[in-house]
Amino acid sequence: MGDINKLIQEIVKFRDDRDWKQFHNSKDLAMALSIESSELLELFLWKDNEDFRPDKLKEELADVLMYALLLAHKHDLNIPEIISDKIRKNAEKYPVDKSKGNATKYNEL
Repeated sequence: MGDINKLIQEIVKFRDDRDWKQFHNSKDLAMALSIESSELLELFLWKDNEDFRPDKLKEELADVLMYALLLAHKHDLNIPEIISDKIRKNAEKYPVDKSKGNATKYNEL
């Protein structure tokens, strides 16, 4: 999968080579992330669950991930750490014995 920090530096270099950092405030990065997420959703609109173009999935998912990584980078967030923390919180909300095979929200288990 590669080193996430190298990947972030590659994204930052791409951005900085184009002088786009000036546009990458927290609000606009979050908005871009949401917009790209919507473009990802659009791939599935009016189709069966697994009916999508894999090439477009790769492109849109890459856009979503790049904006997420840029937002994390902007705030000096340690990505593996924040994901691990969230998994631990979710494990408390969704204990295996109550949530296995069940899509019910944690507050209704």
